[in-house]
Amino acid sequence: QVQLVESGGGLVQAGGSLRLSCAASGSIFSFSGMGWYRHTPGKQRDVVAYWTSANTHYADSVKGRFTISKDNDKIAVHLQMNNLKPEDTGVYYCNLDRAATPAGFILSSWGQGTQVTVSV
Repeated sequence: QVQLVESGGGLVQAGGSLRLSCAASGSIFSFSGMGWYRHTPGKQRDVVAYWTSANTHYADSVKGRFTISKDNDKIAVHLQMNNLKPEDTGVYYCNLDRAATPAGFILSSWGQGTQVTVSV
């Protein structure tokens, strides 16, 4: 019952910036966190940035360049990407996690992805 829609991807030259947005809709009773994952051809989908009420996590490759933020009045997150590098190219997916049981089992919802291409 959760839908995630990403936007903001595009083509940018190295050193440029993009801002990705993810809006969640549906019946969301509660959630534990939201994040951004990236998939590139021939590589595994890996976390880029992850937000919780307690802290944020960033992949080493984007630390100091990317910032994840959450809207205060809605279930939505953004990823501000500065000083982009060709290695940042990939499909970025928004993720929302929910705790399914008190034991801690996590259910993950995913958006359709948005393409980010960084050219030299």
